[in-house]
Amino acid sequence: MDALHPRLLVTDFAAAYAFYAAVLPELAGAELAAGGPTGPYASWDVNGEGLLSMFDAKLMAAAVGVDVPAGAQNAVMLVCRVADVDAGTKACLEHGATVVAPPADRPQWGPNLRTAHLRTPDGALMELQSY
Repeated sequence: MDALHPRLLVTDFAAAYAFYAAVLPELAGAELAAGGPTGPYASWDVNGEGLLSMFDAKLMAAAVGVDVPAGAQNAVMLVCRVADVDAGTKACLEHGATVVAPPADRPQWGPNLRTAHLRTPDGALMELQSY
């Protein structure tokens, strides 16, 4: 059982699913554990432990009686440690991400740290990092 894992509430399930299904195996060695491209839920594990799940934002909003959050795309950032930030960035771009900040060394943040910041197709902020 996973003690804690991130769940994205996505507004375009098909686009978000296509992106994560394409990049999570390469970036983190993740495997699809549940769900599929038609939603409304999907999750990926690494070695049997939850890495990421996602759920249709409109269905969640209806279930808990709130509006779909607007402008919350910067409230949470997914961080993924990768072996090669430049290769990871390329893989994400090939699957619909856009660059917010290109790959760069960030010694002021930590020894040997390199990062790139991207927007996923659904607008989530994602950091790729290596150190």
